[in-house]
Amino acid sequence: MRMNLPDKEGRKRIVIVGGGFGGLKVARKLKNHRYQIVLLDKNNHHIFQPLLYQVATSGIEPSAISFPYRKIFKKQKNIHIRICEAIRVIPAGNLLETSIGTVDYDYLIIATGCSTNYFGKPEYSAHTMALKSTSEALYNRNRILDSLEQAQNTNDNILKQQLLTYVIVGGGATGIELAGALAEMRKFVLPDEYPDLDVDKMRIILIDMAPRLLTAFSKESSDKVEEYLSEMGVEIMTNTGVVNCSDAKLTLDNGIELNTLNIFWVAGVKANSMEGLNAESYGLGNRLKVDEFNRVVEHHNIFAIGDTAIMISAEYPKGHPQVVQPAIQQAKNLIANLKRMNKRLPPIPFIYKNKGSMATIGRNHAVVELRRMRFSGFLAWGLWLFVHLMSIVGVKNKLFIFLDWMWSYFTYDPSLRVIIKPLHKE
Repeated sequence: MRMNLPDKEGRKRIVIVGGGFGGLKVARKLKNHRYQIVLLDKNNHHIFQPLLYQVATSGIEPSAISFPYRKIFKKQKNIHIRICEAIRVIPAGNLLETSIGTVDYDYLIIATGCSTNYFGKPEYSAHTMALKSTSEALYNRNRILDSLEQAQNTNDNILKQQLLTYVIVGGGATGIELAGALAEMRKFVLPDEYPDLDVDKMRIILIDMAPRLLTAFSKESSDKVEEYLSEMGVEIMTNTGVVNCSDAKLTLDNGIELNTLNIFWVAGVKANSMEGLNAESYGLGNRLKVDEFNRVVEHHNIFAIGDTAIMISAEYPKGHPQVVQPAIQQAKNLIANLKRMNKRLPPIPFIYKNKGSMATIGRNHAVVELRRMRFSGFLAWGLWLFVHLMSIVGVKNKLFIFLDWMWSYFTYDPSLRVIIKPLHKE
């Protein structure tokens, strides 16, 4: 069955799989050119993933970081959006098989991003909370708040402690940001809202296999993060791995057993690669191997950008980091090359410009590392706020998030702690 699409009318069809940072950038920048753009995604909205942890901890509304594709492209007649799952590529016929039919392409851009990595233990997903989508963030928010309500209602001290123990597996940016947000909730919000609950018994435990937190940053920044989180009462366990995970218990490789009903798994990511390509096209971590023009190896008209692509170079022997900036920069380079190819000009090789890294650990605290300088504290926190605010799609969303942040900063009260459970009909 063929996908229901308008005729190309002589234009070249570019099929983009994935509306993340890279895929969305390509679609938006090519919207006024002589192409027919087909954007495929399993969701009907783009997600600003760096702020998902704030949705999970009741800091901002999910609608503030979730942007419907049809609203973004509502006036663009040459962009066709289809909500579906891409199944596999058939390169010999320039076809892509999806859950709603096959579509032919002149150029295929794979920007499928990544998903949670359970390191060979997929069964852990049933017992833990991931944080890669709006749905997961809302589920996590419900779990956090519902655990507090259940702890308030039970007289079983063992169950109460399980409900009040929050374990975060993964000491990267998401892990430390989530730990900091929970610690601030415990300090500033819960004592007033749960006066009958001893919130001092709430434990926040951060676990990582590495010898220090935030290994993508310098040791100096890692030390500052660990110092602040420790001051906020977060229990930190480094050089520690997980050997078993169940609904109510996490067993660590040092023999410690943590009895908890709230386990967040943010320990790593894995590429969402596309099936059907040549075996030589798949590299480390199942990422798609691309050349310096982001062309998938062995395929002249198939491109991959962002987290799912791996471009090997002397500077990046394991590929570029799976973060936002490489995806956006690769998208920009690919846009320029598609235009050049249309004019029969040679493509321009991609060169990654590392603009630095940043992570926040709570009110007035963040770490920022740029090319020639690093700093932390209030100034870093202010820069983190500004950069993330400017990256949000839509003026209205920027305004809403800014107001939420300012209200929370001055009142210590996000006011978004609403449990919204899915309706199940018999």
